[in-house]
Amino acid sequence: MTAPVKDDGQLLFGDADRAAAADGGEPAITDATVRGEVLRVVYASENGQYVVLRLVDGERHEHTLVGPMQGVLEGQDIEASGRWETHKEHGRQLRVARFRALLPTSAKGIERYLASGLIHGIGEKYAERIVERFGTETLEILDKYSSRLREVPGIGPRRIEDIRRAWQENSQRRETFIFLQGLGLSPNLCARLFAAYGAGAGEIVRQNPYRLAGEIHGVGFLTADRIAGELGVGKENPLRLAAGAVYALDRLADDGHVCFPRDALVERAAELLSVTPESASAGVQRAVTDGAVVAERVGADGVETLYHHRLYAAERGLGESLRVLLASPLKDPGRLPTGGGGFDRLNDRQREAVEKAFRSHLSIITGGPGVGKTTVVGVIVETARRLRWRVYLAAPTGRAAKRLAESAGREARTVHRLLKWEPATRAFVYNRERPLTCELLVVDETSMLDVELSNHLFAAIEGRTRVVLVGDRDQLPSVGPGAVLHDLIASGRVPVTHLTEIYRQEEGSRIVTNAHAANHGQMPDLRTPHRDVAADFYWIDQEDPERVVQILTAMVAERIPRRFGFDPVRDVQVLTPMNRGVCGANNLNAVLQGVLNPGPKPQFHSGERTLKSGDRVMQVVNNYDKGVFNGELGRIGRIDSGNRKFTVHYDAEAVEYEWGEADQVRLAYAVTVHKSQGSEYPVVLMPVLTQHFVMLQRNLIYTGMTRARRLLIMVGTRKALAIAIHNDRPAVRCTRLRERLTAPPAPLGGQPQE
Repeated sequence: MTAPVKDDGQLLFGDADRAAAADGGEPAITDATVRGEVLRVVYASENGQYVVLRLVDGERHEHTLVGPMQGVLEGQDIEASGRWETHKEHGRQLRVARFRALLPTSAKGIERYLASGLIHGIGEKYAERIVERFGTETLEILDKYSSRLREVPGIGPRRIEDIRRAWQENSQRRETFIFLQGLGLSPNLCARLFAAYGAGAGEIVRQNPYRLAGEIHGVGFLTADRIAGELGVGKENPLRLAAGAVYALDRLADDGHVCFPRDALVERAAELLSVTPESASAGVQRAVTDGAVVAERVGADGVETLYHHRLYAAERGLGESLRVLLASPLKDPGRLPTGGGGFDRLNDRQREAVEKAFRSHLSIITGGPGVGKTTVVGVIVETARRLRWRVYLAAPTGRAAKRLAESAGREARTVHRLLKWEPATRAFVYNRERPLTCELLVVDETSMLDVELSNHLFAAIEGRTRVVLVGDRDQLPSVGPGAVLHDLIASGRVPVTHLTEIYRQEEGSRIVTNAHAANHGQMPDLRTPHRDVAADFYWIDQEDPERVVQILTAMVAERIPRRFGFDPVRDVQVLTPMNRGVCGANNLNAVLQGVLNPGPKPQFHSGERTLKSGDRVMQVVNNYDKGVFNGELGRIGRIDSGNRKFTVHYDAEAVEYEWGEADQVRLAYAVTVHKSQGSEYPVVLMPVLTQHFVMLQRNLIYTGMTRARRLLIMVGTRKALAIAIHNDRPAVRCTRLRERLTAPPAPLGGQPQE
């Protein structure tokens, strides 16, 4: 199996090549090379992934080049390789797969090169004067005889010194860039490597290109491996084999695994690296010896498991924090003030949950929609208030925190904001040395907590604090690695209350009952309600994916706002099992953007995407410095073309981005069910088709259904829905948190790197 190319493949391949690589194919064959001077940059996208330019070669023939050529300047000489194609409107052009920058050779080219602002102290005026005086010898003068610049009118000793210093710095940079670009690296990546390593960047890459995968943000193993190939590093090289073991663990972490058995990891690594199991095993052992991978024998089964050092530190730290918390002495609060405050309206199971919350260091409340979890949390918070306890409320996402605050009647924050990230130290303010000071902490939507965030949270909890985790154990697990809620329940060390009695079931409501039916392996009630009944659940039979897109679009833009009065952008969310495909999030977003945010508006391009003022977007990575985190929804506000910046308005605040940071957000008119975790929406529309077969699982359908608060519309085939509901075999994540709470293991080798 060929490993799919992640975003780092964009650094080397053009559009067509990326498409081929993403499908597991090989990059397109490079069959032509041109070399010459850039006459004019006709168009350049904001991230440089699509550039159109005119180039003149040594025989004075002009050519059109298109493709990823970030940072190319007019007057610069380049060597570009790719394949010729004929555009129906623009004629013959070279589709560039890779290029490298060269120094200009003509007087006019040198003038344009210097006038580009590349050298501090030389603008258009002085570039013209310098080249007029020295002609094609200008670059040699700057290299070796910069004192002769005094021959140029208007250039004095101080400017000469500025130019000399800037040229020397640029020379180091230029030589590094020429070497790195010769390996197929984009100018943007070259700039990041130079910023990280300085003039030694080339030597570092030459000695061990796999360092980049662990040290440079946005560079993955596949990019490092291609660079290594350009340098002649063989498939069996120990550096490659060790880096491949870490890469295999990274790929497994993408699937939610915290660790993996050694034998199975060797098999995965061999497959990814196209080497023998013996070679892969040697690479795994080398990674353990180097400390990048940690080996441990955990639990009664005696199976040796391997961790990426980062995830090992997180799971081990979380296990230690939990064991300390559970073993700490706990002061009995005495008889709870149960009169009023809603306590008398609770059933026996709910009262049990309240008692456990106050008589245990850690307790869990779980159950599906409508079973009264919110009611119980309200009683717990009110009881703590009567005891004059300090109470903190938190949730993994901004939307979940906002919903918790509304239901509890007091402030709730995201876990990240509760712990307070400090950009200057790149660490949380609250930690093991400086714990949170509260008697009660309630965390909602805990099925979303991955092992790393959980580690940070429990490290900041002191022994006197009661922690109540609230969530639905039957929903999808966290997007990040781990299965924390599941492991805590399975450990038997934590008191758990599972609420089952349904309360939130208004007359005629079918969202809750249908969600519970699906969760119990039963087909929901798909009967069409009478047209005079304002029902909250609708099923539409349709098997043609193109027609499903049309139905969803019409529903969002016209029928739902007209009949129910919901705002199509603020209130309606399309959820889909996958990103790819006709009914995947990517295509649905492109269609819905054109319908819901049409017309000429301030906008900019990010790769092949167009982002407009007013677009609904989602943050897809944690950005601690900006204080915005994976899964948060917002709307694009101001787009500042002059400064190449844009602003996104989230629930908590407005966040400013550089255009180059646009890959941190995605259009969010449609999102995957995984990305919807922790959120509720007034209206949810969800396609369910057999083309989503690989993702059709009961917990995915159940999670999507439970995101709808007032209206749920599902469009697809009953066959696909039945497949999902009867597939109650979700992929099991490899973790060892449960074992850490019962029998703490000892590492076999490899310690987590600092």
